[in-house]
Amino acid sequence: MATAARQEGAACLLERLSAIVGAEHVLTGEEDRRFHATDVLRCVEVPVAVVRPGSVDELAAVVAAARVERAPVVVRGGGASYTDGYTHARPGGITIDPSRLKAIAIDAANAVVTVEPGVTWAELRDALMPHGLRTPFWGPFSGLAATVAGSMSQHSVSHGTGIWGVSAESLVGFDIVTGTGELMSTGTAFFRHFGPDLAGLFTGDCGALGVKARVRLKLIRRREAFEALSFSFDTFEAMHEAMARIAVEALDDENFGLDSTLQQGQIGRQQGAAAKAEIASKVLTGQGSLGAGVKALARMAVAGDRALRHATFAVHYLAEGVSPAEARDRAARIRTLAREQGAEEIANTVPTVVRSMPFAPLTNTLGPKGERWVPFHALLAHDRAVAFHRALEAYFEANRATMEAHEIVAGRMFMAVGPNGFVYEPTFYWPDARSIYHERVVPADHLKTLASFPANPAARAEAMRMKGDIIALMEAHGAAHFQVGRVYPWLASRDAASVRLVRAIKATLDPDGILNPGALGL
Repeated sequence: MATAARQEGAACLLERLSAIVGAEHVLTGEEDRRFHATDVLRCVEVPVAVVRPGSVDELAAVVAAARVERAPVVVRGGGASYTDGYTHARPGGITIDPSRLKAIAIDAANAVVTVEPGVTWAELRDALMPHGLRTPFWGPFSGLAATVAGSMSQHSVSHGTGIWGVSAESLVGFDIVTGTGELMSTGTAFFRHFGPDLAGLFTGDCGALGVKARVRLKLIRRREAFEALSFSFDTFEAMHEAMARIAVEALDDENFGLDSTLQQGQIGRQQGAAAKAEIASKVLTGQGSLGAGVKALARMAVAGDRALRHATFAVHYLAEGVSPAEARDRAARIRTLAREQGAEEIANTVPTVVRSMPFAPLTNTLGPKGERWVPFHALLAHDRAVAFHRALEAYFEANRATMEAHEIVAGRMFMAVGPNGFVYEPTFYWPDARSIYHERVVPADHLKTLASFPANPAARAEAMRMKGDIIALMEAHGAAHFQVGRVYPWLASRDAASVRLVRAIKATLDPDGILNPGALGL
């Protein structure tokens, strides 16, 4: 009886959805449904359909139709989540694919841009480039795929983070579809903080409180002058101290550090002639002038990357300025602060390439040899970073035999987020079968260069066990997190008054609990 009722309800829902968006935009094939429900790491439940609305009105109508059937609604943006952000926790749901919602409205007079939820950071950058404008935070490294709305739901860092902070700090406001199918707006068209900050409710909410229909962002003038710097540090303690001191002076537009595993693996694997030719082309055309491009290539060639590959910890910086002189002054101060902590300046190949190719294909969703890959992270107060690092080193040492037996390799990435926070991101690689996600997302020519591995549930189980242990270690050191999804204990870490408030907001906006059930612990 229950099964028959569910099937009847699903059939009715599909009929409603087809009437709203057209049958050709309701995908019911097994592979399409499974792909859209699989993130970087796994799939849980497969939805009954993937729906592609073509307007904000259709988006609202889709949510309203799902509410009638009490069907869970999950939105999949660019698909780079690794924290169950858009996986389905319950059967019978639908996945909204916003890829047809691509409108971009530039209001240069008021320095605001409004985008629909299918717009990627790369598309937004291309649209703003002719106007000489950008958003303060302008995307994660995955910006070829990652959407602006997805970053607002998950929080993102990378381009612009050094001075401007996380993605949410560039936000003006939202138009939101609630769980009832209503459309609500936050703030005003040009100012976020008109009364209580309602927009803040929907940043980092993983779509659990509302579906992003439009996102309004601040605009600033692009700064073309920049300097790229790279440094090698012998110890984590010296690297962290330098990054903290540089961050508090607000000198860099972006920064990131890598341990030797990532430096030699994810970064060092660009060996092919085609890859090097593309990088050279992008560097040549990305420096503002032909002469500057030639000089950048010459510096990279002369410097070589021997020291870069052998750095215990390498940190990379991009410092911008309204003039070359300002960029040089910022770089000089970064250099001074880094050297005070014993840094050796090394080839600036990596940040030069990042500046010229800010958004890369999702090749790093597999390891350098084709291994499975999963990162996880902590945002730590600076005075807790060293203690956490030492505790993690001790944990890895205690698990060395297990990691060696299952060929589990760990790497780490670091970033200063404004003056207050420090991102510490461990990453695991292990030999295991890839999923439908990798088969569709990783470029085919790159997949051909990688090994294929058989399913390895034993190694996967150990990697997930250690991941859970390390997240608990992060919590013990007072960590915060981006991309909360269903992995990090957000709701469980809140005080009782906060939990009551959030549950009351959820009940008001989504009374039937259809919006991404289980995300944030709700």
